Amino acid sequence: MEVVDVRPILAPFVSFLCAGLVFGFGRSIFWRRFFTFLAAFIKMALVLSMLPGTLQGVVYVYQFVEFTPGIGIGFRADAYGMFFSLVSSTLWVFTTIYAIGYMQGDRDRVRFFGFFALCVSTTVGVAFAENLLTFFLFYETLTICTYPLVVHAETPEALRAGRIYLTYTLIGGGFALVGAVMTLNAAGTLTFAAPGILGMESGVATLAVIFLCLIIGFGVKAAIMPLHGWLPIAMVAPTPVSALLHAVAVVKVGAFGVTRVIYNVFGVELLRELGFATPLALLAGFTIVAASTIALTQDHLKRRLAYSTISQLSYIVLGAALLTPLAATAAVLHIANQAFAKITMFFVVGAITRTTGKKYVSEIDGIGARLPWSMAAFSIAALSFVGVPLTAGFITKWYLALGALEADAWWYVLVLITSSLLNAGYFFPILHRAYFRQAKEPWPPLEPGRRFETPKTLLFPIVICAAYVLLLGVTAEVPGMPFSVAQVAVDGFFAPVGGGP
Repeated sequence: MEVVDVRPILAPFVSFLCAGLVFGFGRSIFWRRFFTFLAAFIKMALVLSMLPGTLQGVVYVYQFVEFTPGIGIGFRADAYGMFFSLVSSTLWVFTTIYAIGYMQGDRDRVRFFGFFALCVSTTVGVAFAENLLTFFLFYETLTICTYPLVVHAETPEALRAGRIYLTYTLIGGGFALVGAVMTLNAAGTLTFAAPGILGMESGVATLAVIFLCLIIGFGVKAAIMPLHGWLPIAMVAPTPVSALLHAVAVVKVGAFGVTRVIYNVFGVELLRELGFATPLALLAGFTIVAASTIALTQDHLKRRLAYSTISQLSYIVLGAALLTPLAATAAVLHIANQAFAKITMFFVVGAITRTTGKKYVSEIDGIGARLPWSMAAFSIAALSFVGVPLTAGFITKWYLALGALEADAWWYVLVLITSSLLNAGYFFPILHRAYFRQAKEPWPPLEPGRRFETPKTLLFPIVICAAYVLLLGVTAEVPGMPFSVAQVAVDGFFAPVGGGP
């Protein structure tokens, strides 16, 4: 049931307004923090207020402007968009708290927090986009808004990373635009309201070009190999930006776009008939293993996490490309499961850097004694990525394995097992160094009067996000938890074309 409601447009507008207020009044620390936190909590309240209706199958829609019949900027809070917006709005609160502590005394904080808010605004806009045009506009705006954050330090290395980031993402945006125009020409609409808007009458060759353009366009931000080159280089950005890139915004928007192409532009039945999803699944499986293998060789902490992200994002792509309900459940759930685990890790790496100045795996011997709570949180996230039961990552791998068997593609179970072993191969050495090796030199002592191992604004988001990793694992099927929203979304993906449950 569709209900006209203004909340799907208010949610991204709140962050947009926050950015304007930060740019205007942000020189005052008080007002900068006040507007940022106020917007974060208003956005979360708006999204949560739609959750009860979403669980009952209600879809909230709002048409902002119509250029020609059927073509305009519209907003649609369906179950999948709600799931993504719940993750991004929740993590924005924690990332904001962390960023305030991490960026203390840093340069250009007005610019930083202004564009930070714009990134979240565009991310929620992507989540609630009603059609491919609206999606594209927010998708490209996100690219522009993220650039000042990537180059924040303005060092030669940061500026080079920004150029590479723009080159990759703008070229990807060009492919997405071509795919969107061809979709409009073939289908006469760009809406996400149906489980597939294209049909065989468009011709296999045309459909192949559309699929390739859209997957390349959104696959750049999803870091599907070989479109991933920008992501490790972008790690020169401040840690809150890295967390934003890897868990809340950019890469997750790319994966979200790929799944929208699969389920809402083409649809399950058409892709089964065409067979286009099979090569995509194979590419995702390759990315999972190859990126994990490269991660084994990385000594720089953030680069190791970057290649881990490349691998983990392809779990979402693989789950969607298998075209089965159980695999689709894994794909949707992993948006949250990966986000909370990966943001925990980046937060911890940032705390290590801010507290000790260390940036490399080879430098953190004995860090567990200096940062016990932070490393405990990192350990939980690592166990989740390995797939240990009672963690969020186990839920993803369990449903993805069941989905692979459901698709009669048992070899992807081997990919998951290989990935888990590789995850252990590049995360467990970090834990071994942290807990079972002696520090090479004394760690910096706690500052006088400080009770915690690192500033509260860094530590509390770390602990809370790690707790979420466990919560998402042990309460997966509790009514009202994210799993319930994911189930509603998956039911929509596999609904018969033409409507009906």
